[in-house]
Amino acid sequence: MPHATWLEKLTEAGVRRRAERLYQQLDGLQPLRQQARRELLAESRKHPAHVWLRQIPCVGPVRTALLIALIQTPHRFRTKRQLWAYSGLALDTRISGEYRFASGQLQRSKKLLALRGLNANHNHDLKNLFKSTATMASNCAGPFRDFYAALVARGMKPTMARLTLARKIAAITLVIWKKGARFDAGQLTRQAA
Repeated sequence: MPHATWLEKLTEAGVRRRAERLYQQLDGLQPLRQQARRELLAESRKHPAHVWLRQIPCVGPVRTALLIALIQTPHRFRTKRQLWAYSGLALDTRISGEYRFASGQLQRSKKLLALRGLNANHNHDLKNLFKSTATMASNCAGPFRDFYAALVARGMKPTMARLTLARKIAAITLVIWKKGARFDAGQLTRQAA
């Protein structure tokens, strides 16, 4: 809807003036936003990993640019679990009485570790990127949707299935970027995320 249509609905003078100012700011920021987006995409195309990461379904040009900017180099992460922890996709497990003294020695307790959710210290932008990619992939036709549907069919809750899909996408991203390999839908069935 154009600005004028919304402004007509405002009857109070002060509210209408504030809305007009906000629309002026918005109109001034739109070209700047488009220019920044063009520059972001142009910069990411210069990176060699751009070609490999664009092969991953549901990872478009903007997500590819953000992956390159946020991860910088895949060699920071020796394993996929390190990437999961950095991305906020790792499970936080601990108990208050994890260790106890027995016979004057510090020993680990035999109690089961309690799940406390996902780790709190992480890169929020990267977590948002992987989770939004998983949400999109679970709704769009393709190998990721099939993987998600199989998880839900086995009785997994949809939220946990999306988390598993996000972890799988992160792991595939790491492998493709490190090895310079092509995306293979067979990577989804090799092992659970």
